[in-house]
Amino acid sequence: MEALLKLVTRAQLGWPASAAPTQDSTKGVKVHYEGAPVSLRLLEDHGLCIAKWKKIRVDHLANKKENYSDIAYNYGACPHGHLLEGRGLGKRTGANGNQDLNRGHYAIMGLVGDEGLTEPTDAMLGAIRDGIELLRQHGAGTEIKGHRDGLATECPGRRLYAWVQQGAPRPGGSPPDPAPRPVIDASKVVAAALHDPTASGTPVSYPGVKIVEQALVAERLLEPNLADGHFGTTTVAAYAAWQRRCGLTGDDADGIPGRASLETLGRERGFDVKP
Repeated sequence: MEALLKLVTRAQLGWPASAAPTQDSTKGVKVHYEGAPVSLRLLEDHGLCIAKWKKIRVDHLANKKENYSDIAYNYGACPHGHLLEGRGLGKRTGANGNQDLNRGHYAIMGLVGDEGLTEPTDAMLGAIRDGIELLRQHGAGTEIKGHRDGLATECPGRRLYAWVQQGAPRPGGSPPDPAPRPVIDASKVVAAALHDPTASGTPVSYPGVKIVEQALVAERLLEPNLADGHFGTTTVAAYAAWQRRCGLTGDDADGIPGRASLETLGRERGFDVKP
C-alpha cells in the first residue's frame, strides 16, 4: 500500500517563506540528528515535536556565529511519522558544515539526539524516506549519506547512520530498486560539441547531450535555461570549466569532452559512458 505523506508545512508552522539561498539540484540528501538530548516525551505528544522543531529554528536564527538565514535543514522527521518543513524545496541547506558541503546535499534531520530519545521509530524512518523521495522529485540526486560522511562529527548518531549505510530502506520493506542509469555515447557527444548549431529551436543532433548539460547544471557550471540539448558555445565553455575542475589544462581543457572527464562527470551525476 502506498504511504501517505504527512507533511507539516511552513504555513502550518506559522513561518514566512524561507530566506535561504535558492538551489535547484544536489548530489542527494544527507541525514542528521540533534546531537543533544531529546526528550522521550516526544513519543507521547506530537505537539512537543512541533515545539521542538520551532525551538530549533529560533536557536538557529539567534546563532550570530553561524549567521543562519533560516532553520538549517530542508526537512525534519518526527517519531510520529510527520515530515516537518524547514527550508523546504529548492533551498540550499545550512546544515552540512560549510558552503561546499551544503551545495552538495540537501539535509533532513530526524528528531532524535545523543541522550533521551536516541532510537528513531519506524514512523520517523518512513518520514525521512518520504523527505528523500520528495527532494528527489525536485532536483536531488540519488546519494543518501550521513552528516559524518562529509565532516568529522558523530551526526547522525549510531542508529540513524547504520540505517543510512543500509541504503535508508523504508521500514517494512526492502530498499527500492535504483533507477537505471542513462548511458551516453561518448563519440556522439564529441561530434555534437564539434558541430552543433548554437541556435535554440534547431534540431538536436544527439539526445544524450542534454544529460551532459543537466550534469553541468547540477555542478553549477551552466544555467538551467541553457540546457537545451545543443552542445553550442555556452555548453563548450561550461564543459571547459568542468575539465579545469578535473585538473586539466591547455588543449585538454578546450570544452570538447574527453572520455576521462566525461566518465568522472557521469560518476558524480548518475550516468554511464560507452565508447
